[in-house]
Amino acid sequence: MRRTLPALAGTAALALVLAACGGNSSDEKSSANQPAASSTDPASLKADLTWWDTSDPSTEGPVYDELIKKFNEQYPNVKIDHQMVPFGEAQNKFKTAAQSGSGAPDILRSEVAWTSEFASLGYLYSLDGTPLLEGNDYLSAPLSSNVYGGKTYGVPQVTDTLGLMYNKKLLDEAGVDVPTTWDELKQEAPIIKKKTGATAIALGSGGYYLLPFIYGEGGDLVDTDAKKIVVNSDANVKGMQTAQDLVQSGASVKPVANDADATLQTLFQDGKVAMMINGPWTVSAVESAKGFGGLDNLGVAPVPAGSAGAGAPVGGHNYVIYSGMDENKAQAAIAFVKFMTSADSEAFTADQLGTLPTVESAYAKVTNEKVSMWQDAMKVAHPRPWIPEGGLFFAPLDVMGTKVMVQGVDPKKALDEAAASFKSDVVPDYSVQ
Repeated sequence: MRRTLPALAGTAALALVLAACGGNSSDEKSSANQPAASSTDPASLKADLTWWDTSDPSTEGPVYDELIKKFNEQYPNVKIDHQMVPFGEAQNKFKTAAQSGSGAPDILRSEVAWTSEFASLGYLYSLDGTPLLEGNDYLSAPLSSNVYGGKTYGVPQVTDTLGLMYNKKLLDEAGVDVPTTWDELKQEAPIIKKKTGATAIALGSGGYYLLPFIYGEGGDLVDTDAKKIVVNSDANVKGMQTAQDLVQSGASVKPVANDADATLQTLFQDGKVAMMINGPWTVSAVESAKGFGGLDNLGVAPVPAGSAGAGAPVGGHNYVIYSGMDENKAQAAIAFVKFMTSADSEAFTADQLGTLPTVESAYAKVTNEKVSMWQDAMKVAHPRPWIPEGGLFFAPLDVMGTKVMVQGVDPKKALDEAAASFKSDVVPDYSVQ
């Protein structure tokens, strides 16, 4: 399942206006949310619940319907109205319904960047003290996207990250190991080219795909505790210099300005590059690509490390529960989400769809090779800044990436311009370092 990039600027801007108007603050809503107790008898729990699901209705929806049937074997009196809502409409549709107090679903599949925004507006039920957070083994990076203001407002449904995807045959022909650092990759590049004719790697120019270079130097976009913009830090400049150098040295093909992701995938599938940085949503296309060699020829490793280590952004979706419900419905919603995020349920989903589980114990139950190959890459998944404005960071980052990777602009200059955009368009109350 492809990771969806953050929503347009207008939606988060609307969220901030609503928050500023008051009347729906997270403190006001959460004060009405007392933790729900565990149900001692599943058969005695009765409720009608609506779930807005933003996944693919033709491929993913039927799999979740199967899980709902299994859930009803345990909870026969909890009815789930499973509604498929287009991803592009769900964010604004939920906010409109929640603001009006009418028509909001009891449960929503929330993109990770939406959750803190909804929580800041008081639209989500606090899960602290509920069975959902008792004895769980959620992966820490996906779970982090659900925490806002010291409280937890959701749990991860499905996760993803970026990894180093490589052509086993080409690396074997070149006689090189899978690189664990960017320096190693650069050193191996001329060997790969000489012995196979392929370029070592294809890098993208999108801001999301360049985050491994920032995280690899210990950098980040903002310091949320200090309310400071740090996208133009020395660490980030070093990381972007590394990325630019891979292009200028010939270790990476030069990204194109338009549709860069599709281009690098094509180059990889055609065997013209030995490696690419991408996510699990591309595996099926690579597997079926004519002449690639299927899954047997595909390897996945953690993204290479910079001087501070390896790190790749975490993506995915969360289950969140609407704050405007009574305790009986909340208890039923919690029981449903707990069932859906159990190790057995997540392993079932992973085997059917190739999605990555969000609970550690599910991986031992998964038989789908498309999933298990990503387990090591997930170990270096890095939390993003989980603030209501978090979805707005990527427009300036995309501009920066194009300038650095395509146009050859000095990374310091491009990052300073990104910092200025953060200040003017994203977090005006933050200071610039």
